[in-house]
Amino acid sequence: MLCQSPFTPLDSLQDCNKLYQFLDFCKQQSIAEQHEKIASISSTIESIDPLAVLWQFGKPQQRHFYFENRDQERAIAAIGEARSIQIEGTRRFETAQEFIQRCLKHFVISDASNLPWAQPCFFSSFTFFDQSTASNSYFPSAIVFLPQWQIVQGSDRSAILLHQVIEADTNIELLTEKIWRDFQSIQQISYSFFHFSTQLPTLLNWEIVDTHDFQSTVVAALKSIQQQQLNKLVLAHAIDVVSPLPFQWGHSLHNLRQLHPDCYVFSVGNGHGQSFVGASPERLLSVCDRTLITDALAGSAPRGRTLAEDTELAQRLLNNDKERREHQVVVDFIHQTLAQFGLKLRFTHVPDLLQLSNIQHLHTPIQTVLPVGLHPLEILAALHPTPAVAGLPREIACEQIQQYEQFERSLYAAPIGWVDAQNNAEFVVGIRSALLDGNRARLYAGAGIVSGSDPEREFAEVRLKLQALLRALV
Repeated sequence: MLCQSPFTPLDSLQDCNKLYQFLDFCKQQSIAEQHEKIASISSTIESIDPLAVLWQFGKPQQRHFYFENRDQERAIAAIGEARSIQIEGTRRFETAQEFIQRCLKHFVISDASNLPWAQPCFFSSFTFFDQSTASNSYFPSAIVFLPQWQIVQGSDRSAILLHQVIEADTNIELLTEKIWRDFQSIQQISYSFFHFSTQLPTLLNWEIVDTHDFQSTVVAALKSIQQQQLNKLVLAHAIDVVSPLPFQWGHSLHNLRQLHPDCYVFSVGNGHGQSFVGASPERLLSVCDRTLITDALAGSAPRGRTLAEDTELAQRLLNNDKERREHQVVVDFIHQTLAQFGLKLRFTHVPDLLQLSNIQHLHTPIQTVLPVGLHPLEILAALHPTPAVAGLPREIACEQIQQYEQFERSLYAAPIGWVDAQNNAEFVVGIRSALLDGNRARLYAGAGIVSGSDPEREFAEVRLKLQALLRALV
């Protein structure tokens, strides 16, 4: 249960004296209970751009997280760590949940924001597989962290949240001064534009290298499907891009949100120089006031160059037997998985279309009510990976992915998102994504292979997805 401060100060971040009083109260609580406290303070302000704050206020050696909802009415930036945990192994989702619940026991809330979406959040990323296969993996199997600074933008208001660990020997006076200075720095940031000191050279100056022969891999996968080893296999393709100058994740992220306003835009920075960025169309789950929504997203076609061509391609996708079968596999999996929790689902039995700027997908949103006591991470653990990013049967598909793919997936096609103090949550699937590391970038895209798949068409689909990512890096 979250502890509420007796002061309930209004916007204590904007009042240095109240800030000191609250932090000192937390220190006295820490002394009395002989345990650290996590002070949580929120301040509602005029609307600001969290990405601008992250870009200008965040430091390269700090862990960061950025998440922008595709409806463009909500964006969150997380900077630094108040508390964090790195997890390896098969119990990573359970351990993450235990860590969050343990931290919440020691929270002291200064003044709960009157904005329902501005609650303390724990940001997390889980790699596709629960064990890394590479010795130089940049991201652990799971990372969960409570940021020091959390900047949230709503439709017309924003909030700044501070999370600060307070112990019995904390120097409250020095801490108050530092927090006050940082808060003033955030308020003075220019939010109206991004300034990038250098621009990357054009694509002509880049070196682009395929990691493997994707079409040959599809041919091999089709043989496994024909031998009835599995029904579907999702194969990823990766290309490495080398630029004469370092990639700027802020620049790429800003481009992504402009080019793909209908997607979830995200960035996960590990604090060691590497960032995983992307614009995903696929929501794995969202929970708001116990209403859970997940998406079945499988079956794809390009967009047309004219309205007539676009309409024809859309209708062809809706009537395509191969694409409909691929989509139904995902719907059935989600239905069966959630039914194991005793959940009653609501969804249409005919998919609609999710039309993005350069591609369109068969889409079935699935909705249910999450019972009290069932944590979003329990659902997440059961859903990942769905047949939309792995295949079916899931265990055999994952084994074949590791056999066929010549690279580590890391965060590609894996859950990326947040859980707040009220058990609201939002996680997306980390597709249409890239790992940025200095002047190198690895771009990922995938395609679902089922009986009847054409290797040349599947390669064209991944090229289409990779081209959209390349545009954002320029």
